[in-house]
Formats: sequence, structure tokens, C-alpha cells
Amino acid sequence: MSVRRRFWKLEAAGNDFVLLCGAVRSPAATARRLCDRRLGVGADGLLVVRRVPGGAAVDYFNADGSRAFCGNGTRCAAWWAFRQGWVGRRMRLRTRAGAVSAEVTGRGRVALSMPEPKGLRLGLELRIKGRRLRAHAVDTGVPHAVVPVRGLEGFPVIDFGRAIRRHPVFGRSGANVDFVSRRGPVLRLRTYERGVEDETWACGTGAAAAAVVAWRLGWVRPPVKVLVRGGQTLAVSFRTQGGAARDVRLSGPAEIVFSGEVGL
Repeated sequence: MSVRRRFWKLEAAGNDFVLLCGAVRSPAATARRLCDRRLGVGADGLLVVRRVPGGAAVDYFNADGSRAFCGNGTRCAAWWAFRQGWVGRRMRLRTRAGAVSAEVTGRGRVALSMPEPKGLRLGLELRIKGRRLRAHAVDTGVPHAVVPVRGLEGFPVIDFGRAIRRHPVFGRSGANVDFVSRRGPVLRLRTYERGVEDETWACGTGAAAAAVVAWRLGWVRPPVKVLVRGGQTLAVSFRTQGGAARDVRLSGPAEIVFSGEVGL
């Protein structure tokens, strides 16, 4: 017998999520069901949010049920918790990547402290689908492959993303794949996300990865504006220390789209 549960649909620059409050039995299966765009609510992932002393705990599950950290999803959870009156404008959130801080900076605007980037590898030569591509790897809470390309708008992101995502150079778990180009001081980004196994309209950890790599390549200096597929801009700020990016902060929009009830 199913139990009716309230859910919220949220989005951050086109990255969309279903949010459930409180404990969820079989969250991986629930994510697969609710995130289905034909048979469920439809979303890139599921947020399970619980109230804890001093803030909130945020568990994130990709559309395929795999657990991960999500920058835009965490920003959405922060906006939701603020709107629920759980927290003030500044808060602490428990996530899979550890404790992070968030700040509501305006109406539907949230800034999030990101996990420290790690595992940076520049200049990885890949041969994919008969083409030679240069990729750069970095983990910004989840692993990313950043691939500079020309003609980003017409680039076959899904075909190449699917091939690069599981390339042996990125290990057994693979990586999200960010295709990036530069127009002046602005990065343009399209992301193929593992766990969704499709292109998403935005990716917060991907924006952070692209910004850090672009800085190391000498393309940009922080703060970095990143224009995502959804047509909105995310901002990535950080301080530089030698060859490392420290205190990475992701800022951008976060909105509650609608709420409803679903049987679980």
C-alpha cells in the first residue's frame, strides 16, 4: 500500500530536481521512479533533505539511483530549507562530500562553498570515435573530464560524452564530461552527466571544474562566469595558491518550480 508524500520540484539554471523531506525507504529506487521523465515527475536527480541541528542534511541520488554530491542540487536544497524557515540566510549542510556552507544572497540566489578540487590532471590525450581530443581531469566533489572543443553549439555532446564518460583513463567509476569553449572572459559549457547518462542543462560541479581547468590553462582569472546549456550563468569564484584553487564558491539561481503529492 503506497503512502502519499509531498514533493517539491526545483531547478537551478535548468538542472532540475525532485525534493523529498524526511527519511525515504529505498531512496535509489525512489530516485529512478520519480526522475523518469515519462513515468515519473521528471528530474536529473532526487534530493532527500532532513532537518538537523544548525542546518540540514542533504542526500543526493542521480536519476539512475546512484548516490553522489551535486552542487546545483545542494544549492536548491539550501534555498528550499531557507524558504521553509529551517535556517537563516547562512547555513551549514551535511552532504556526501562533507559539510559545506551556503548563503542566500538574494531572491532565488544561493552561493555554495564547494569541496576542494583534487586530482587535477592536465593534457590527457584521448582518441575517441576517430578523433583526437585533449581532456583535463579534476574532482570538484565528483570526477570531471573537461574537454575544450570548437563549435560547441553543434558538437555531438551525447555521442562523445557517452564514449568519454567510461574511458579507462578515468577509472572504473568514470567521470562527468564537460565540453567547454571560451568567448572572451565567459566560458560556455555543455555537460554529459554520469548517473543521468544524458546531457543536462546545467552542472554546478562541472562549472567549477571548467573554471578551475580554464584558469590553469591561462584562459581566465577568477571569478569566472560560466554560461550553461539552460541559457543562464553560474559564477565560480576562488582564490589561487600556487597552482591550486582554494575556497571555491559556486553562485547562481535556484527556484522552487511547483509542489505536489506522490504515492511512495
